[in-house]
Amino acid sequence: MSLTGRILARWLQLAALATATSMLVYLAVQQVGRQTANDPQLQVARDAATAIASGQRAVNVASGPVVDIGRSLASWITVTDDKGTILSSSARLHGNARTVPVGVLDHARATGEVRVTWQPEPGVRMATVVVHNRTGGFVIAGRSLEESEARTAAYGKLILAGWFATLIGLLVIVTATEALMPQRNYVTT
Repeated sequence: MSLTGRILARWLQLAALATATSMLVYLAVQQVGRQTANDPQLQVARDAATAIASGQRAVNVASGPVVDIGRSLASWITVTDDKGTILSSSARLHGNARTVPVGVLDHARATGEVRVTWQPEPGVRMATVVVHNRTGGFVIAGRSLEESEARTAAYGKLILAGWFATLIGLLVIVTATEALMPQRNYVTT
């Protein structure tokens, strides 16, 4: 096999390994970022569900400043009845209170709690936690994923640059080691 063929054969193997590793690193970063985006909403939704179960009214639990979910990074809370009808909400989109799809509520009813990415319209993505109340109804807490997704994109660019640099470094190392190694001649019998 020619020197170029040997270099290419070794480099392709190492490049495949570097590519797989870079993809795994990106996937881990993306998933950690997305899962930690739920943390504040978990606390808000669970505390609100406990408050409602202890007799507080939905309007008191979901009080606070109105959050325009199309523009704000602030957390918001919505309380619905068991059918999904909004009882009280601090979230607004184009001036209207909105809630997650009925299928999400059905899943929360079956499991007690669900964490989803809710996209009420293109460009508006929410890290959302839905808790089914023991007394019926749901507490939905969310906040924008804008910052989390921007951070993930920045990490992705760094990982891409690292992957590219790794491929170039591997090519240099493989070329140098193959050029310095004496060619092996194998005789088949």
